[in-house]
Amino acid sequence: MPYAGELSALATAVCWSFTAIFFSESGRRIGSFRVNAIRLLMAVTIYAVILLITTGRLFPEDLNRAQVFWLAMSGLIGLVIGDGCGFKALVMIGPRITTLLWATAPIMATIIAWVFLGERLHLVQVLGIVTTMAGVSWVVAERKFRNGNHFNLQLGHPDSGNLSLGVVLGLMAALGQATGLVMSKYAMLDLGGTVEPLPASFLRMLASMIIIWLFALLRGKFLDTLSAIKHGPAMLFAAGGAVFGPFLGVWTSLIAVKYIAAGIAATLNATTPIWIIPNVILYYREKVTLRAIIGAIVAVLGVALLFLSDEVLRLF
Repeated sequence: MPYAGELSALATAVCWSFTAIFFSESGRRIGSFRVNAIRLLMAVTIYAVILLITTGRLFPEDLNRAQVFWLAMSGLIGLVIGDGCGFKALVMIGPRITTLLWATAPIMATIIAWVFLGERLHLVQVLGIVTTMAGVSWVVAERKFRNGNHFNLQLGHPDSGNLSLGVVLGLMAALGQATGLVMSKYAMLDLGGTVEPLPASFLRMLASMIIIWLFALLRGKFLDTLSAIKHGPAMLFAAGGAVFGPFLGVWTSLIAVKYIAAGIAATLNATTPIWIIPNVILYYREKVTLRAIIGAIVAVLGVALLFLSDEVLRLF
């Protein structure tokens, strides 16, 4: 099929734009911590079924302890801490600005890989970082949210907050995603043998699920978190997010990197902030200004410049 990789990468971005809204709505109803715990449970179940059907086993035969440890750590940082901050930001400041902040994750991943894996930055990559941050800053500085948060949450809601805190949490989410990605790459490729993306993702999510539910147990919130399953509307949104995120989103992203270069796939994946705009217009009736649209485009262009920097250099 022509352009199978490119279309799959764009499908990933579209899936993530729906995921942001689904988890945002679920978090409004039951809180972001419950959403994170329950969606990990759902994701682990989906992955287990897929792996058993496609491979007949849950874990690779040649998996070693070092790989398990680093994949688990990447899950803790990326899926528990990073996504926990991200879901809280979704509820606090809304999916449009949150997904735009998430677009900085590739920038952060490049910097982390430069520091810890020795991958060097050159001038075009630095220009990509500056461009992306300029686009993000342009949108975030557009306005102040009234009434304390984007959704006017009730007093005492676990995710009540303000724009500043929401932006910090969104950037922490991007940092968690970036760090988790670099650690996952290290575990998959540099610790003896290769772990395929599907079982690697399952291991990350399984470890994350165990950690977050143990945390709920230690906080005395295990039964309270589990009771959220009874909330029908929230579970429908959480299930939709789990399907479009860990299932369809990850699946289409793997198809993309099978056919096209990972940098090109990552660039197309990072167009989520653009796909989120029509979604928030249709669902939230939010008035998106020209400034917001331009900022989103500038941010994504910066990511594109970063990941296509080698191709840009070859032009000169």
